[in-house]
Amino acid sequence: MDRPAWAPRSIDISVPSVARIYDYYLGGSHNFEVDREAARKAMEFMPGLPKVMQANRAFMQRAVRFALDEGIDQFLDVGSGIPTFGNVHEVAQSARPGARVVYIDHDPVAVAHSQAVLAGNEDAAAAADLRKPLEILASDEVQGLIDLNRPVALLLVAILHFVEDEDDPYGAVAQLRDALAPGSLLILTHASYEGIPLPAERAAGTVDVYKDIRNPLIMRSREEIAQFFEGYDMVEPGLVSMPHWRPRTAPEDEDPYAFSGFAGVGRTA
Repeated sequence: MDRPAWAPRSIDISVPSVARIYDYYLGGSHNFEVDREAARKAMEFMPGLPKVMQANRAFMQRAVRFALDEGIDQFLDVGSGIPTFGNVHEVAQSARPGARVVYIDHDPVAVAHSQAVLAGNEDAAAAADLRKPLEILASDEVQGLIDLNRPVALLLVAILHFVEDEDDPYGAVAQLRDALAPGSLLILTHASYEGIPLPAERAAGTVDVYKDIRNPLIMRSREEIAQFFEGYDMVEPGLVSMPHWRPRTAPEDEDPYAFSGFAGVGRTA
C-alpha cells in the first residue's frame, strides 16, 4: 500500500481508523481502502450512515454559527477526528477572522492528520483523551490558545458514543463543564437506536462492525444522552434529532437516516 504525502510516517495505514472512516462517510479524501472496507461493512446494515454523518456535520456548522452569534469566539473540539472541509475552524474563521479553535483527539491518526491539515494555521491539534479531561485542560495547546476565563464553545460531536460507561463519560463532561466560564456552550451529538429508520436488531450489526475494529459504539437512549447536559440550561429547541435543531431547510426534506440520534446545545449559568 502506497503512503500518500499527507499520511505521516508514524501512523499504521493498514488498520482501520474511526476518524478516517468518518472522513469517508463525508466524502473526504483522507482515508484508505481498509477504512472504506470497514465503512462498507457497517453500511450493509445501515446504508444511510453517510446521511447520518452529513447531518452531524450540518448541525455542527449551525451550532458554531449560533455560538458566534452569541459572541463566543473560542472553540474546543474534543474528539474532533480529521478536520476535513467545512469543519469548525473554517466555519468559525470565515464568519469571524481570529476565532480560535483547538482540536483534541486521543487517536494518533486523527492528531497527525490534523496537524498536517492545520500547518500554517494558528489553530492547534493536540493528543489527549476525553476520559482524562484535566489533561485536555492542561495541554499546551489549550493553555496557549483558549482563555478559560471567557466563554468557550465545547464541542462533543459524535464522540461520546465511543466512550463506554465504565470510563465515566458523565464525570468527564462534568469536569470540562466546571472549568468553563459562565455563558459557555456545550454542543453535542450522540448516536441512539431511537430515530433510526430500521429495526434495532439490524442496526446492531453496525455496532458489531465497530466492535470488531476495537472501537465500541455505545447507543444510548434520549434520557441517557440528556444527562450529559446536567448543569447546563438547554438552548431551544432542546435535545432533538439533528435536522430539527434550528434548521435552515425544511426537516421534512431530509433523508430519514438524518433523524438518527440526538443533538443539543446547552449554556452554563
